[in-house]
Amino acid sequence: MDKAGSEKSIIALEGWLQTPAGVYLREWEQTCLDNLTADIFGFNAVQIGMPQIDALAANRMPYKLLADRKVRPVTSPAQRPVSLTLDYTELPFASQSIDLVVLPHVLEFSTDPHQVLREVERVLIPEGQVIICGFNPASLWGARHVLRRVGGTSFLPRTEELISMPRMKDWLKLLNMGASQSHFGCYAPACRTEKWLHRYAFMDNAGPRWWPYFGGVYIVQAIKRVKGMHLIGPAWTKRTATAPAVVPATNKRREQQDG
Repeated sequence: MDKAGSEKSIIALEGWLQTPAGVYLREWEQTCLDNLTADIFGFNAVQIGMPQIDALAANRMPYKLLADRKVRPVTSPAQRPVSLTLDYTELPFASQSIDLVVLPHVLEFSTDPHQVLREVERVLIPEGQVIICGFNPASLWGARHVLRRVGGTSFLPRTEELISMPRMKDWLKLLNMGASQSHFGCYAPACRTEKWLHRYAFMDNAGPRWWPYFGGVYIVQAIKRVKGMHLIGPAWTKRTATAPAVVPATNKRREQQDG
């Protein structure tokens, strides 16, 4: 997918988020993100993309930014305005300067998701955290998305490829970012109307127990791990004296004998 196609997909996502299914997704993700970010402390937090939700609403860091590729119109009172425009693959932050980065549905619509993650790893401080939201291909939503290629109707916005959670964790592991928590949600089938979503609301209670890995979306939280440094110095050998030793302060003067 080229940049023009990626931009069209992001625009399609914006429209999809206003549908009943999109509202359903936003409500679940907002609740889950509030719970995850409330107890993450530091100074600088950044949400990249998807301004339709406030991923940092419950976080208490003093400096919080919402960044996106361009300024988006504010469509609801709860939506925060974009305060910084950027390229997802070239983040304008100093290395090791950010405590928390949230990526809600950014990687599926990026032309180079690996580079986005590399940039996130670069700007995170040691032990900094990243939270990623994604569509789950191993779900009823994902199956409906795949069927569009064989003549079925599309449900999710057009993407190049959905990224599964195990694959996402592998990418994070390669960048020394270990997953600490993961959550699945939105277990209802791919319904377009609010009426049918309400009818399947019971699946959100049964899903985590009976089919926990088949939610329509997932959220994974990871921590940047930095291996400790060990200073290598000279290998001094310590010897324990067996008896007190007397060290002369001056050399003895040798007496000369008379011939």
